[in-house]
Amino acid sequence: MEHTPPRKVEHQQTDRGYVPVYATGVVEQPWDSYSATDHEVWNTLYARQCKLLPGRACQEFLDGLARFGMGEKGIPKFSELNEVLTAATGWQIVAVEGLLPDEVFFDHLANRRFPVSWWIRKPDQLDYLSEPDLFHDLFGHVPLLLNPVFADYMQAYGRGGMKAFGIGPEALMNLTRLYWYTVEFGLIDTPDGLRIYGAGIVSSKGESIYCLDSEAPNRIGFDLERVMNTRYRIDSYQQTYFVIDSFEQLFEATTPDFTPIYARLAARPPHAAGDVLDTSDRVFNYGTREGWATNADT
Repeated sequence: MEHTPPRKVEHQQTDRGYVPVYATGVVEQPWDSYSATDHEVWNTLYARQCKLLPGRACQEFLDGLARFGMGEKGIPKFSELNEVLTAATGWQIVAVEGLLPDEVFFDHLANRRFPVSWWIRKPDQLDYLSEPDLFHDLFGHVPLLLNPVFADYMQAYGRGGMKAFGIGPEALMNLTRLYWYTVEFGLIDTPDGLRIYGAGIVSSKGESIYCLDSEAPNRIGFDLERVMNTRYRIDSYQQTYFVIDSFEQLFEATTPDFTPIYARLAARPPHAAGDVLDTSDRVFNYGTREGWATNADT
């Protein structure tokens, strides 16, 4: 695969807020160019989350983190992590410049490549960044790729994404919601209680606490079509978290052909991010809605 010199591609701030800027290139991780500040940002974020996540994150995530041995020794080298990852599940990390267009992202996943932004946030962005950086991508996503079932789910998702991209924008939105509510913001029911597996949560101090401890959000049992027809928030903590029973359940949900599902959902209005369907939802927590934003969902 051809590599190009790395750039740092970030969203642009305008008078209408952040506008996504996309990149497509695969690059070599410029590890020697990371500054002492870059490494310190990694160390700070890593230490903070590792202190917080035991008893909150699922054991599969914690086990993956331990197997990689990332630690507080600065930003890891992707090449060293790939030795462990490829041997375990056939996946590999590829360094990218920033947010990828849908079809490029899906192609990577379908071929068991996980894109990781090569650059890391600034010290004043420890608690919030509007786009994925190295810490979110690497710490949040990659440990679970050592789990064979979750690794297969991610590949199946990528293949499904390639198909949805060809069907049209509504199908693509349905599939995006599935990714959002599972890979990014999913919870799992375990014998020890609800645990986090979503990367957007495990890489965030605030949401790692909020998603399990707050009474404000809904926590609802996973149902494929329900999830694919539910809008979400990009500007706040989630109003609803969907809870899977196991990673096997998640993988089996991707087995059927989604084409008839897309057709069914096209005839239904989407649910708001905070809706609870009293007649069909399996409710773990009926949210109090305290502090919820009132403007439109995505």
